[in-house]
Amino acid sequence: MTRPITIAGISGSLRQDSFNTAALQAAAELAPDKVTVNLLTLHDIEPFSEDTEAGGWPDGVAALREKIAPADGVLFATPEYNYSIPGVLKNAIDWLSRPTGEGPITGKPAAIIGASPSPFGTARAQAHLRQVVFYNAMPLLPYDEVLVMKAGSKIEDGRLVDEESRDFVKELMADFADWVRLHTERKAG
Repeated sequence: MTRPITIAGISGSLRQDSFNTAALQAAAELAPDKVTVNLLTLHDIEPFSEDTEAGGWPDGVAALREKIAPADGVLFATPEYNYSIPGVLKNAIDWLSRPTGEGPITGKPAAIIGASPSPFGTARAQAHLRQVVFYNAMPLLPYDEVLVMKAGSKIEDGRLVDEESRDFVKELMADFADWVRLHTERKAG
């Protein structure tokens, strides 16, 4: 019997009509049975500082950590800014990785998607995000890369409507569900 799993979906974009948030919403829609994707927001996360951390988790950070802790895996959706991941996403990961080796993302299986108006998608940002994920001992789904390129023509009213892109996202979610189950069963056994 297939056990239910929960995925935390984190968009690296704060934009109201974000292509990456739309891609995450498509992932939630297209996830296989018994897979729930909870979309988390980064709007209330203050800049990381060890001084602030020493005084306790700020409210927005504490709320994010509470929401991600019970998740079985993490699905990141990243835009690309200056050939890399946006600062807001890196900042959130910095908070979620603390204390080093014990943060709520440490060791959780991960996957990455990205959407961009560019014909190159978010390939360079995804490459940088892989390094950050690796540092946090997160087993990264190794072969599925979803790059929704020229997203302006594939996302309408905040919804991914391009059937080929939806098929890629659906395949990613099926593979990611298997990946999460493999790693959580290994960890439990």
